[in-house]
Amino acid sequence: MGHHDNRTSGASGPAGAGPEPDLGPDLGPDADPGTAEEDGELAALALKILVAGGFGVGKTTLVGAVSEIRPLRTEEQLSEAGELVDDTGGVDQKTTTTVAMDFGRITIRSGLSLYLFGTPGQDRFWFLWDELSQGALGAVVLADTRRLEDCFPAVDYFEHRRIPFVVAVNCFTEARRYGAHDVSRALDLEQGTPVVLCDARDKDSGKEVLIRLVEYAGRVHTARLLDSVGPQAGSV
Repeated sequence: MGHHDNRTSGASGPAGAGPEPDLGPDLGPDADPGTAEEDGELAALALKILVAGGFGVGKTTLVGAVSEIRPLRTEEQLSEAGELVDDTGGVDQKTTTTVAMDFGRITIRSGLSLYLFGTPGQDRFWFLWDELSQGALGAVVLADTRRLEDCFPAVDYFEHRRIPFVVAVNCFTEARRYGAHDVSRALDLEQGTPVVLCDARDKDSGKEVLIRLVEYAGRVHTARLLDSVGPQAGSV
């Protein structure tokens, strides 16, 4: 696993920078992600989180493992036609693929819930990413050290759009283990971007990844807010 100075030369992904994401989730016009309790308690907070990464890295598994509701899945059987465009090297046992999104929900603590949107991994479905990313607080980029280059497009996408993300290395049993620092160097991540090791099949492991993301994204958005109001505050 070597250092990769130019991720986009190894794999192409959704290109172009967009506006800074909103802090709140964009769950549609009919959604009611959080309402104040009648007894005066603080309003419940729902945050939108993306789960991204390459083909077969474990996105559907992670969403299913942590979701407290029956997850919505849009999986289809892999076909012979798909073999021409989907690289199944290292994931030979995979028989299905996500063609739209996965959806799940997890309550981190009282008053704080996360809505999880798993993105499709193949490049032919990348046009969906812009819609799914609207209003997202942050993202989890799942990585497989056997196919590390597969997560370059997701890393580039979130960096260009200034969406906070953490890289979660899904530790497959047969894969060689690398430390967080080695993975960060290999992906050429921006300084401060967290890298965590996880087991996408384990609920507690997945929950720890999500907590790490919420904490990190909260710090990033707070710093940006302070930067935006700093000059005005100083001129008063």
